[in-house]
Amino acid sequence: EVQLVESGGGLVQAGGSLRLSCAASGFTRDDYAIAWFRQAPGKEREGVSCIANSGDSTYYADSVKGRFTISNDRAKNMWYLQMDNRKPEDTAVYLCSADLYGTYCSAVLLLGGMDYWGKGTLITVSS
Repeated sequence: EVQLVESGGGLVQAGGSLRLSCAASGFTRDDYAIAWFRQAPGKEREGVSCIANSGDSTYYADSVKGRFTISNDRAKNMWYLQMDNRKPEDTAVYLCSADLYGTYCSAVLLLGGMDYWGKGTLITVSS
């Protein structure tokens, strides 16, 4: 069974940086993608970024493009979301998710529904 565990949440000041981690395990094949979503209070869940396991394909939502960087360390089965120049509107619960068979990251993939989810980690950005 695939398991995803997020870590790295907390309180950060606007303009600061923070890195989220997702420990992924249980995959039995190599063709999958990991995505980060976020959900702010009273708002719909938003797909933030995605990376294929191969690392060849990435996607960023317009709201984070140029500020967030997604990456992975396949040897450690770890996935990361580096968040720079944080803004108060980035405050949300961030969730790590997996899409089996996903090899090309795009907004379409993120809208299509993910197969596995972590429990999430809260990021609060103070102004």
